[in-house]
Amino acid sequence: MSPLSEFLIFTGIGALAQLVDGALGMAYGVTSAGMLLGIGMPPALASASVHYAETFTCGASGISHWWAGNVQRRLFLVLAIPGVIGAIIGATLLAHLPPTWIRYFLTPYLLAMGLFLLFRSTRRKERRQDVPRGTGLLGFVAGLLDAAGGGGWSALTVTTMVARGQEPRLVIGSVHLAKCIVSLAASITFLLSIGESKLHVVLGLILGGVIAAPFGAWLVRRLPPRVCTLLAGLTVLTLGLYNFYRILR
Repeated sequence: MSPLSEFLIFTGIGALAQLVDGALGMAYGVTSAGMLLGIGMPPALASASVHYAETFTCGASGISHWWAGNVQRRLFLVLAIPGVIGAIIGATLLAHLPPTWIRYFLTPYLLAMGLFLLFRSTRRKERRQDVPRGTGLLGFVAGLLDAAGGGGWSALTVTTMVARGQEPRLVIGSVHLAKCIVSLAASITFLLSIGESKLHVVLGLILGGVIAAPFGAWLVRRLPPRVCTLLAGLTVLTLGLYNFYRILR
């Protein structure tokens, strides 16, 4: 396949992944990394390519959410700082160790959280505006697993905080803005460890993601919180089942 054909394909993948990610708060990294692994790219290079692209796409998405009023400043800071530390450690581990172990930890969590969110979407509960204890630790773990596995930051942070009763709109916006900083830290670590990735793949993911980012931010403001929670639960459950399938292969 020619570089131009790959560029157009990954532009479409980046746009679709970012649209889903912007509306639900997850799935860009998992979708993009899964596609890169599917064409035979080594795990470390696949994760590096996704994080190079996410530095720009999540930046565009995060700014869009900021303009749309979807970002809670304190939540952003509590997630971003520990997340950067975790991303640096996770990227360093991935550059030197096999990453397959992460599926055994992430899969049962995704399955459990997906089912829990589906149950939560049928119940009404007052939304929290505070930042619960343990959010910093959550950011650290999510940053580490995201860099080591090529995705998972949003699945871990969004599902956990929404399950605690926080407003999905503010969670999604804050997570996206923090993800930009976390992806930048992972990208720098990957760049120092394994070098650059395929430029046309990264540019395709970036272009598609940047184009779709404003539409995702607009969509999340139009979706009722219960609908957003339901869609997030279905997405996480699908990701968990997919990871389970990959483990059995």
